[in-house]
Amino acid sequence: MELNPNRFNQQAIIALEDIQLKTALDRGTGNADGRRRQAFAELDDAYALRMQARGAKLRALADLPELLEKMEQQVTANGGHVLWASDGEEAKQHIVDICRKHGLTRGVKSKSMATEEIGLLPTLEAAGISMVETDLGEYIVQVNDSHPSHIVMPVMHMTKEQVRDLFMEKLGMEHTNEASDMTAFARKILREEFLSADFGMSGGNFMIAETGTVVIVTNEGNGRLSTGMPPVHIAVVGIEKIVPTWEDFATLVQLLPRSGTGQRMTVYVNMFNGPARTDEPDGPQEFYLILLDNGRSSIYATEYAEALACIRCGACLNACPVYQNVGGHSYGSVYSGPIGAIVTPLLKGIENAVPLPFASSLCGACKAACPVEINIPDMLLKLRRDLEDEQEPLWQVGMKAWRFGNAHPLLYELGGKAASLGTRALTQLTGQDKLDNLPYPLSGWTDYRDFPSFAEKSFHDWWRQNRGAES
Repeated sequence: MELNPNRFNQQAIIALEDIQLKTALDRGTGNADGRRRQAFAELDDAYALRMQARGAKLRALADLPELLEKMEQQVTANGGHVLWASDGEEAKQHIVDICRKHGLTRGVKSKSMATEEIGLLPTLEAAGISMVETDLGEYIVQVNDSHPSHIVMPVMHMTKEQVRDLFMEKLGMEHTNEASDMTAFARKILREEFLSADFGMSGGNFMIAETGTVVIVTNEGNGRLSTGMPPVHIAVVGIEKIVPTWEDFATLVQLLPRSGTGQRMTVYVNMFNGPARTDEPDGPQEFYLILLDNGRSSIYATEYAEALACIRCGACLNACPVYQNVGGHSYGSVYSGPIGAIVTPLLKGIENAVPLPFASSLCGACKAACPVEINIPDMLLKLRRDLEDEQEPLWQVGMKAWRFGNAHPLLYELGGKAASLGTRALTQLTGQDKLDNLPYPLSGWTDYRDFPSFAEKSFHDWWRQNRGAES
C-alpha cells in the first residue's frame, strides 16, 4: 500500500463506500471516545490537570536543546549510547550500523510510530535483517502487508472478522470467532520470536531529562519482552518526547491512557535508561538511544511549534467526524486525523500534503479532546493560508475577492443583499427550501451538502429597524 497525502480526496471517496471500514470505525472510534469521556469524568478537575500537562510540554519545548543535551549526558553516564539523527535516512543507517557492529540479524519491535515514520522495516529487509512487530495491532498490519491507520490502535480499520480471515489465510489459524482465541494464537507465534531475537527495538512515549530515562506505556507484555530479553536494545524517539522532570511525567502519564484508551493507567509502564547493571537479573547488554529530528527542528522554528506538544494519544482522531468516516489510510500518512493534517504537511513539505489541512470541518472536537489543549483548528486555518499559492487560480481569485468584500462594510452589506435575493429567487424557481444543485464552482459545496437560502432580512437591517434609535 502506497501512502500519498495528496490523494486524500480520492482515497476518502473510496473509504466512504466501504461498509466494512465504516463498521470498524463506528466500533473503534465510538468505543474509544466514549471511554475517554468516562475516564475524564472521574477526575475532580480535569481541566486543571490538562492545563498542568500543557504547561509541562510547553516548558519542555522552550528548553528543548538544553533538555536533549542533558538526556544525552544522563544516558551516557548510565552506560548507554546516544546517536543523533537529522532525518530518517540517518536514523536507519545508525540502526543498520549497530546491527552490523554486533552481528544482529533477527529483531523484535515494540510499537513505535517513529520507526513507522522513517519506514524502517524495508531498509532492514534490504540489509538482510528480519524484524517482527510484536504489538498485536502492528503484527496484524505486518501480516497484512499494510500500514497502521491509527496512532494508538493500528488496526482501527479492520473488523474482528477481517482479522480472523487474515490469520486463517496467512498463518493457518483454525476457524474461530473468539477474539481471545485469535490473541492466544498470535501470542504463541510471538513468544517464539522473543526467544530467538538477538536485538529488540522500541519507541518512547516520554523521555525524562533529569535521569535520562525512556518510558514506554503499553497494554501488552510485548514492550517489556522486546526491550528486556534480547542482548541489544535500540530505542528510536522523536526529540519532542522529552520532559524535564519526573513530576512532569507523573502529570502526563495520568492523561495519556485516559485520552488514548479510556484507562486510568495502562497495564505496563516500562522505564529504561541504559543497559542492565551487574546486579540486575535481566535487561540488554547494550542500549542505544537514537534521537530523531526528521523535520521537528524546522517545525520548532515556526508558529506551528505547539504541534510538537502532542503526546500521540489519538484522542483527536477518535473525536473527529472526518476521521470517523474515512479512517486513517485516507490521509496517506503515518500520522492521520486532525493532528496528522498538521504534522504531515510540516514534516513532508506542505506541497506534498495539500488536501490535509482542508480535511476538517473546523468543529473544534479535536481541541476539546486534546489532553494538552493544542489549538488544532487554528493551526489548520493557518496552514490553509500558507497553501494559498498551491491552489487553483480560480480558487485564489475567489478567495481574494471574498477577503476584499468582507473587509469593506458597504461591499459586505451589498453582497449579503445580492446573495439573499439570488438564493431566494433560485429556491422559488426550483420549488425547494434548500439548494442542492448549484453550478460550478458552487457545486463543490452542493455536491456534498445543502445550501440554504439567505435570510430575507440581514441582521444589520433588523438592528436599524428595531434598535437604531437606541444607539
